[in-house]
Amino acid sequence: MKRYQMTSDQAGVFWPFLTASPLPPTGAPMGTDMSNGATFYVDPHGWVLNDSIPVTNPNIFVFGKPGRGKSAWVKAFLNRMFAFGYQALILGDPKDEYELMCLHFGVEPFAIGPGMPTRLNPLDPGPLASNWGQLNRDEQERRSAVIFGRWLVLLRSLIGSQSIGDRKVAVGPTEEQVLKAVLVELTHTNSDSRELRPIVIPQVWQQLHSPSDALIAELRYPDRHTFLDDTRLLRDAVAQLISGVFAGIFDAPTTVTIDWNAPIQSLSLSRLMPLGDDAVGMALMCLNSWGTAMRQVSGRRRINVRDEVWRQLRLGTGAVSSFDADLRLSRSHGDIEIANAHKPSDYLGAGHAGSQAQQIAKDLLHLGDIKVLFGQDAEVADDLEQLLDLGPVARDIVTGWAMGGKGRALIAVGPRLHKVALTLHPDLELPLTDTNQKLQT
Repeated sequence: MKRYQMTSDQAGVFWPFLTASPLPPTGAPMGTDMSNGATFYVDPHGWVLNDSIPVTNPNIFVFGKPGRGKSAWVKAFLNRMFAFGYQALILGDPKDEYELMCLHFGVEPFAIGPGMPTRLNPLDPGPLASNWGQLNRDEQERRSAVIFGRWLVLLRSLIGSQSIGDRKVAVGPTEEQVLKAVLVELTHTNSDSRELRPIVIPQVWQQLHSPSDALIAELRYPDRHTFLDDTRLLRDAVAQLISGVFAGIFDAPTTVTIDWNAPIQSLSLSRLMPLGDDAVGMALMCLNSWGTAMRQVSGRRRINVRDEVWRQLRLGTGAVSSFDADLRLSRSHGDIEIANAHKPSDYLGAGHAGSQAQQIAKDLLHLGDIKVLFGQDAEVADDLEQLLDLGPVARDIVTGWAMGGKGRALIAVGPRLHKVALTLHPDLELPLTDTNQKLQT
């Protein structure tokens, strides 16, 4: 018997009937696996629970140049997972791409923007604050830590996203302690065990602008004048959140009531698009934080779609950390997080070369064991290899085969790669997933 050695991309030529490792036929049937002609199923939770499949979290990263089928794939996945009891929450739809799908299921998307009646309080404590007076002290402290942690991450991100000249506003340990003390004082958690008082961002500014004597003493400032001098930048940054482009949007109690019996809910951000990428990115942070709080109400499994994530990531270290925290929670809260981007290097826009923001963004790419890679131009080939650790075979598939037709994607399930062509029902699904309709009218 002769023994041969060859690489995996050469083996298929000599043994053309060699197929990829099969995945169980559970979850959403998404199309045809081109290596064996079988139906390819996507089941993130099932894969995590199956020790034979190298997937440790249910997060899905989707990459592809515009027009290759990213949105159609995500919508088809949602539509097919509804049959298994999943619900979808679109945490910010900048282009109203999910509007038709919502209307198909009898759901009207919530529109957020200047002059719109919808208000959304990103400091909403959510269901964790329900029945507060009936909780014992240990449970109150545990929930307080979760709620305050989320609020601090959001405030750090929103304030740190603002710039003075070419520099971002710094939010260091001192500023964080000031914010934490303000939140504790406003909610009365240390002095009143009957309820966790709801707060909004204007109250944070008011407390910084007119601090109580107790707050000044707790933060060890010698007098009011020193406190106001040292926190002026922090105070001005908070003021921008309630008097700038976001006035009347994120500065009042929430008016959105999510129908948790509906299969899909969407928060439209298309009215913010004329205000620029920074405004949309900051709005995405508010929605993501609010969505994290609201998820506590439902015992059903949810799929959270985060579109245009590059707009949020480019706002700096705090914004990247906020997104990173949301993805890391997927194993504990059980949601499937889907993040859409054009190409892997979109994540590098989080900061300059070698910065903390860029390093966190690089690590983010490895938090998703499931990646759906649509066609890319050859210029992106280096990104695919360097940022996603893909080999030359995968690179050639993405820049070659996947560019040959809309809906073709290389799906990475851990280290396993599958060439999959998306299949859409021409009458039931194609009208709901076609993003070119506005171009045709």
